[in-house]
Amino acid sequence: MIKKTMIYAFMGLILGSCAKHDNGESTTETEDSFLAGVEVYITESEGESRLTRADELILDEEKESRVRLEIDPAQRFQVMDGFGFALTGGSASHLNAMSSSAREALLQELFGSGPKDIGLSYIRISIGASDLDAEVYSYNDLPAGEIDLEQNNFSIDREKEVLIPLLKEIKTINPAIKIMASPWSPPVWMKSNGESKGGQLLEQYYDTYARYFVKYFQAMKEEGIDIDAMTIQNEPLHPGNNPSMKMLPEEQANFIKRSLGPAFEAAGINTKILLYDHNADRPDYPISILDDLEVRKYVEGSAFHLYGGKIDALTEVHNAHPDKGLYFTEQWFGAPGNFAGDLMWHFKVLMIGAPRNWSKNVIEWNLSSAPDLQPHTDGGCTRCLGGITIDGDQVTRNSGYYSVAHASKYVPGGSVRIASTKSEEIPNVCFETPEGRLVMLAINESQESKEMSVSSDGGRFAVRIPAGSIATLLW
Repeated sequence: MIKKTMIYAFMGLILGSCAKHDNGESTTETEDSFLAGVEVYITESEGESRLTRADELILDEEKESRVRLEIDPAQRFQVMDGFGFALTGGSASHLNAMSSSAREALLQELFGSGPKDIGLSYIRISIGASDLDAEVYSYNDLPAGEIDLEQNNFSIDREKEVLIPLLKEIKTINPAIKIMASPWSPPVWMKSNGESKGGQLLEQYYDTYARYFVKYFQAMKEEGIDIDAMTIQNEPLHPGNNPSMKMLPEEQANFIKRSLGPAFEAAGINTKILLYDHNADRPDYPISILDDLEVRKYVEGSAFHLYGGKIDALTEVHNAHPDKGLYFTEQWFGAPGNFAGDLMWHFKVLMIGAPRNWSKNVIEWNLSSAPDLQPHTDGGCTRCLGGITIDGDQVTRNSGYYSVAHASKYVPGGSVRIASTKSEEIPNVCFETPEGRLVMLAINESQESKEMSVSSDGGRFAVRIPAGSIATLLW
């Protein structure tokens, strides 16, 4: 338990005489009649601590640390939608192959809100196949030479076998889960090259492709699956994946304003439309589309990956169009993985860096992998490592699991990013949860432990973060 002399209670955070911690322990009223309630959780890149509560790292409140971080809850920024992973067709198949009891326990751990759960709050699925499916497919595949302008042959029956039952299990555990959907390719008969890889959407099929999306969201809703947001095209400037499609910004703009936006409006589809969904080295792509007033009225915001560019490019887009949201939708972990390096990079650049640059979420690629890294399409990713590895009923928690969990477990959807001192020594980001708790994500990349003092509303406490560790602080 925390010693009374270790913590200076925050005057503005009087939580009562008794409260429950995440680990089920109760704390009692201090002699000052203030409940400190400070908690520290760490994961070490080299040590054994994994999402471990470590209140012994809290120091005497009078200690003045060289690194001083000021928190200002009055300065409020974006509302967070959540943190999570892509639930690819491959990930769904891994989960489906588990015994029902093992899958139930794992899904509870991943999406639940209990003391041992990590509370994933956002998942991304593919519209049709992604490159981490066993084969390429769409919802309206036709024999060569045939077309279906009215989408009469459209069907999501394939998803009713594995993906939709799994989504229903997840929604039972977390009814508030947010789902994003992204296409890797339309049906090949709509494309300039007639193939799943590359090519472009032919203009004569703009309306029918919009109808394809309308039918998709309607069909998913009939199954009880509401899709919060969609991206127009996964990686529109990378036509070398399988499946994939090239889509230049002017094409995306024309498709939205001529076909997709009006089709959604007519059908009453409320799914948010997100632009781009590719690397941060091209902020001009979404900015140029949002500059078009006819397009922007249909668009919620822009989505990014980080295989190129820098995360602060998101702020460039925010500054150009501050009324539109920003979303971080994909970053891979390359097999066989480097636990220490992957943990530190992803936590600093994405869990801390993306929200600091206005992103409303962080989605990693992808939820799970198998030991042999299957399945993937012919021409798809052969080295994509999941946040977890599933081998039968055995689960290995990789660096991605801990990087995301440090955020998802303690920063639920609806939390608001608040101001905190930007520090090169202890990179950090802070939030206020809907329940009124303050949460800091922080990282010490150095080879020696570092002390920092955290101040807010006239109160202060000090914490030591071990070398090469990520930390979540709550108070």
